[in-house]
Amino acid sequence: MVRINMPSLKTLLAAAMALAASASLAQAAPSSVVARYVVMGQDGARIARVLTTAATCPPLDAIGPGGRRLSLPLTLRQPAGTVPARSHSDVGSKGKPAAFPVSVCEVTVPADVIRVQSDGVPLPLPPARIDRIVVIGDTGCRLKQSEKAYQDCNDVAAYPFRRIAQHAADWKPDLVIHVGDYLYRESPCPDDDPGCAGSPDGYGWDAWNADLFTPGASLLQAAAWVAVRGNHEDCARAGVGWFRLMDAHPFTPGRDCLDPAADAEADYTPPFAVPIGGGAQVIVLDLTAVGEKPLAADSRRAAQVAATYDAMANLSKQGGFTFVANHKPILGFGATEDNGTRQLRPGNLGAQAVLASKSPNLFPETVQVLLSGHIHIWEQLSYATPHPSQFVTGFSGTLEDVPNIPEHPAATDTPAPGAVLESFSVWNGQFGYMTLERQATDRWAATVHDADGHVVRRCEIEGRHSRCRAV
Repeated sequence: MVRINMPSLKTLLAAAMALAASASLAQAAPSSVVARYVVMGQDGARIARVLTTAATCPPLDAIGPGGRRLSLPLTLRQPAGTVPARSHSDVGSKGKPAAFPVSVCEVTVPADVIRVQSDGVPLPLPPARIDRIVVIGDTGCRLKQSEKAYQDCNDVAAYPFRRIAQHAADWKPDLVIHVGDYLYRESPCPDDDPGCAGSPDGYGWDAWNADLFTPGASLLQAAAWVAVRGNHEDCARAGVGWFRLMDAHPFTPGRDCLDPAADAEADYTPPFAVPIGGGAQVIVLDLTAVGEKPLAADSRRAAQVAATYDAMANLSKQGGFTFVANHKPILGFGATEDNGTRQLRPGNLGAQAVLASKSPNLFPETVQVLLSGHIHIWEQLSYATPHPSQFVTGFSGTLEDVPNIPEHPAATDTPAPGAVLESFSVWNGQFGYMTLERQATDRWAATVHDADGHVVRRCEIEGRHSRCRAV
């Protein structure tokens, strides 16, 4: 017979209760992680990123081949810190440093790892064959002093990116393509404007968080992202945050927007390709520093555009169907209004002349579809000439462009010399997102959704041609 010493039992019970309480407290303790997401890099690299307030990078728990449990150590991409202010008088942020109180940690997830998680929260790894894609662009809330443009960031109707992200996430995409311009809260909200009262401004973490990581959290959790750089992410604006948070290249000192003397080089990165299975791929371009005016043939920017074409031509041979994602639409329309007269504005003239010197159709014949933003509308253009179809999806949160683009351009209207329209569709003055769903090797269905997820356009893409109808 075994006798139990009652005081010892009480002691053991007390110790067990204390241990349980300690474990409960540990589980309930707030995590140092403020964001988790995956960006897609060159050759389909799956780059898991964790933003943390901790002094060290936390590891990721992973499941490898045969269900084997692994721990993936994260490396420090950029520590927490504050970047000295630049002069941004155009947007009212002159003299304001960009503070980043979070460190950025990352790891390229090995190809044989099938699952990763951080603090028990799964990170979205894409399938080998990607059939469902969400396309969004120009998602931040516009606060710009020089234009007296103050969007009501506190109103979910006037600034619906959070709703758009949730509906897009509910669609269960395999991948998200963001075609650029993430941060728009550049100027302080006026003291007498309740629509944006309390909003952060500038180019630090608080503005990035308010414009992207908080409203876009559901979509960052739903799928990996292909992130395209917009002109709002050039070095004179939010480039420092871009290189910390979203750029898919390894962090390289000197190409980080930290030294204004090196901006000319940091404002350009070479193209890279993301394979999406089934012979398809997405090629990402960074031409956001190229302006709207034609480039001098011997300029640095002209040389960068020429190098982009050559790299794109080589990369496009790797896939049977190629999407090109860049921010400023080269084959899309904008609109201007002068003394009450509305005129169509052609595509990006800065890039067109250089691309035309490489190909009369501006793009290699192995490129089928262009995905862009910059113009705050949705539009689709298909050509009778051998140009790729162009889709513009700059309608996912930022104050919409005015004036509207005509629904029926004149027969002589063209966004580029030699490009002859065969099909055109536009959805003016509304917010939303676009989805792409694979139908066959060279056929995709494109669907336009409003901010509440309702379908407003259905499009068919076959090779370089596309056609849309209103719903």
